[in-house]
Amino acid sequence: MRYHVAVRERTFEVEIGAEGVTVDGTRAAADLAHVSGTDVHSLLLDGASYRLVATRADGGGWDLYLRGRRLAAEPVDERTRAIREMTGSGSGPAGPRPVRAPMPGLVVKVEVAEGDTVEVGRGLVIVEAMKMENELRAEAAGVVARVHVETGQAVEKDQVLVDFRAPEGTGKEEA
Repeated sequence: MRYHVAVRERTFEVEIGAEGVTVDGTRAAADLAHVSGTDVHSLLLDGASYRLVATRADGGGWDLYLRGRRLAAEPVDERTRAIREMTGSGSGPAGPRPVRAPMPGLVVKVEVAEGDTVEVGRGLVIVEAMKMENELRAEAAGVVARVHVETGQAVEKDQVLVDFRAPEGTGKEEA
């Protein structure tokens, strides 16, 4: 099965078959195991082991948390991609998406305030979950519209922590 996976500004072609996984034409040895009752997965990729948290995002994509970084991924199969190209439909709403808690935890630190302009990769909130601190980072440039949490606050899985609006001049500002 072939997928086109959009992550940030880049789209990867991923093919999954009986022979293994190929990403943009390069074979990779990969194994993914789910930790029962959680959103945690153990990813073994070319001999390196990673802890990955994967949650469904609004619009059908996935929010992936790897090494404290949030990545939004939208996998699209060949059929869906062809339909989108024929109908001219996009991949969903444009502009920065809200940052959500990947799992229940405790806010250790809030690193931004309302009105702050953030670039891709800037730290936003540090959440302690499963005895590990995870720094949640901006996946797109934007302006912090609202911070919903404060230091010391307990949060639930998928709870919105920070909302954004697009930077001025992009044509994607909130009304």
